[in-house]
Parts: sequence; structure tokens; C-alpha cells
Amino acid sequence: MLSVAIIAKDEARHIGAALDSVAGLAGERLVLLDARTCDDTAAICSAHGARVVVEPWRGFAAQRNRALELCTHAWVLFLDADERVTPELRDEIGHVLAADVGKPAGYWIPRHNQFFGRVLRGGGWYPDHQLRLLRRTSAHYDEARPVHEFAELSGPAGYLSEHLLHLNIERLDELWHKQRAYAVQEAQMLFRAGRRARWRNFAGAPAREFFRRYVRLRGWRDGPIGLLMCATLAYFEIVKFAHLQGLERAVR
Repeated sequence: MLSVAIIAKDEARHIGAALDSVAGLAGERLVLLDARTCDDTAAICSAHGARVVVEPWRGFAAQRNRALELCTHAWVLFLDADERVTPELRDEIGHVLAADVGKPAGYWIPRHNQFFGRVLRGGGWYPDHQLRLLRRTSAHYDEARPVHEFAELSGPAGYLSEHLLHLNIERLDELWHKQRAYAVQEAQMLFRAGRRARWRNFAGAPAREFFRRYVRLRGWRDGPIGLLMCATLAYFEIVKFAHLQGLERAVR
């Protein structure tokens, strides 16, 4: 009844544990592997009994749509390599899918985000609901969104109460690399939408982001790590608009 799908590239460090976390839950575990992968991800997946399909990278939304095409069961649970299905969530999913009637087209799942070994509660990091459990024929991803993609459903969505665990950031260099990639992708999306950088964005956008996360969303609750994360995301607002400005200059 359930397929688990993972979109992966160079995930040898994480993917074995991700697959272990859904052992016994799914009738199929599919890993859609980026053809640019250079590490042992494919071998690790095969050793864990997953089906590996290697394809060229076309963007997150397009890869998720391709995974929906490749999966063979009625329901698909999307899992990232650095996420884990907790035992409680595994039991809840099994119970929900075993029900005979009344199932919606998809389910939102709350997620614990772990930074440097600590789960954060403020700054917008919790409950961080993710629309990941999908009726395969009722879901589609908008491929015009290059980042932070989400499923569009032909029907209502429900909510689960148990959690995914996201091993979000473990090292400072990982934080820097990931946030820079997001900033660049968001700048490209703004550029395609006709947005242009203004000098006021370089002060206003980071100030608003820091205030929103640290004060309004109570990032202060998480102490020094909360301060670091809120300040980092504020800084990358500057990076985003700097890259957007660079895209503008390139076409002049």
C-alpha cells in the first residue's frame, strides 16, 4: 500500500539510517538518485533493499513528480536522506493507511528540526509541518518552483500528530553551504518573476527576517543556537538580494 521515495545526491553519510527508519513500514523503498552522485549512495541503498533509479537532475519538483510516476503503491511517503521516521510516526502511518474509508488526498506531518545536535522550538522551526504522505494519483508538484517545493493535491489534506526528525545542520560549513544554495535559488526565482533588487532591500530584508524569527517566532527560546540561526538567515537575505542584483547586471 505504501512506497517510500527519497530524492538523493551524495548521501552516503545519511541514507542508510533513513532507509532503516522505514524498514517494515513500506512495501517499496525507491531512491531516485541524481546522476551526478560521486559517492557510495547507490551501493548503500541496494544493500538496504531499496530500488535505485539513476536519472539526470531536473530540479526538486520535477524529481518528486518523477518519483510519483515510478512508485507502484497507492500511497507515497517522501523522505529526505537526512530525515528519520520516528517509531511513533511509523505506527501512526500504519494505522492511518490501514483504515478502510475516509482518507484524504494527503497528510501533513510535523517535523523536529535538529541543529548541532539540538532540536529547536522557536524561530519558526517547529512544528514545521511537511506535506509528505500523499495519495500517489492525487498529488503533483509545481515545477516552476525551484526551491521549497510542495505538493498540490486534488482533494483535502489531513494532519498527523507524530513527528519526522530532521538532522538539519550538524556543522557550520554545512549551514553556510545550504543557506547559500537556498539564497541563490530564491534569487533566481525572484528574477524570473520580474522582481528587482533595491538598495533598501539590503537593510530592510535582513532586519525584518531577524525580527520575525528572533522576536515574533521566539527564536530567543533556543539560546545561543537560536541566535546563530536567526542571524544567519538574516544575513543570507543580503546574499539573496546581492545575487539578484548580479542577475540584473548580467542581462543589461
